[in-house]
Amino acid sequence: MKQVIVFVSCLTTFVWLSRSESAAPAPGEILPVAPVPPAPTSTVVNGPGIQFAELVHDFGKIESGASVKHEFVFTNTGNATLEIISVRTSCGCTTAGAWDTRVEPGQTGRIPLQFNTSGFSGNVTKTATVTCNAAGQSNIFLQLKAQIWKPIDISPLSVYFNIPAETFTNETKTVRIVNNLEAPLTLSPPECTNKAFRVELATVREGREFELRVTLQEALASGFAQANISMKTSSTNTPVLSIPIYAYAQPVIMASPSLISLPPGPLAAPVSRSITIRNTGTNALVLSDPMINIPGATLSVREIQTGRVFSVTVTIPAGVQLQANQLAEFAVKSNHPRFPVIKVPVTQPARVPTAATTVPTRPVTTTKPTVRTTPLPVVPKPPTPPQPTLPQLVPVQPQQPD
Repeated sequence: MKQVIVFVSCLTTFVWLSRSESAAPAPGEILPVAPVPPAPTSTVVNGPGIQFAELVHDFGKIESGASVKHEFVFTNTGNATLEIISVRTSCGCTTAGAWDTRVEPGQTGRIPLQFNTSGFSGNVTKTATVTCNAAGQSNIFLQLKAQIWKPIDISPLSVYFNIPAETFTNETKTVRIVNNLEAPLTLSPPECTNKAFRVELATVREGREFELRVTLQEALASGFAQANISMKTSSTNTPVLSIPIYAYAQPVIMASPSLISLPPGPLAAPVSRSITIRNTGTNALVLSDPMINIPGATLSVREIQTGRVFSVTVTIPAGVQLQANQLAEFAVKSNHPRFPVIKVPVTQPARVPTAATTVPTRPVTTTKPTVRTTPLPVVPKPPTPPQPTLPQLVPVQPQQPD
């Protein structure tokens, strides 16, 4: 028995080795190439389906100010009509054109998008949201990308000054001007429309980079000032550079809010309001003698930052109803010579009366009634039936006992 098992095992090994040797290709022999199985076909969606050829389009490098367009192509991969309900863009610089609203199964549609690059620089991405009736794909996001460059780049585009009213710092702001054109750029001396600002132009790299220094050299007569800086250039496409300037002087004493508004009265419950008083002046502010001319109202004053920031809590009791001509206000004394008393008015709108419920009336007809020309017959008045005569009641005298 053991000999039979050994013989069968040897025979099996021999057959396997023979097949392995016969499977090995001979030198120079070309084996047939197995056929490539076909790619699986896309499954048809039950109902409307949508598939875009691309979800992101990159315009590459474009010049600022240009308007670029692109059409996103999509296919209805379902077996029902696809409806594009809306296309919403992320901002006003990107707009959607007239898109295909209904696309039959297997057909393609287009959604055109336009991007206005004015005011942009660097790498920019804009999005659009497509809403359709495809199940599970009701909202699809499309993207437009671009690297926007400016022939002459100005950073920042505007100059802002925000200074305390009592503190003159002679502050200077710097504007960087870079030439991205192949030809070198020359700039004329800057001109400013307001003498409160001093402007100077410095060259960083000849023909390529410049610095414009803007200095507020005078105290502002009012709380706000503005001006414009202009420079002529050697560029035919951009002959003049214009840079606006804005300066704002902070109020020395600020109360926020500047008005306390109460709900219509009479108040059903106490109402609390907070007021913040800020001092931007050079000296520390001291407050004293807070008051409010509303009976029953209470005040709480806390100094948040010594001499700079104060918090006031005003509590108005329930039942308060201000009259139309009543002058109500919160007031507090200060040590500032220009603002000896800080006031915040208190207002309360009149309660709107409840409208009375009216019974609807029947509409008045404008049609004239028909006038009868034939006199109506006179119906005789029926005689008045006789009134029954009631027997006269005679009072009964009580009987005397025997």
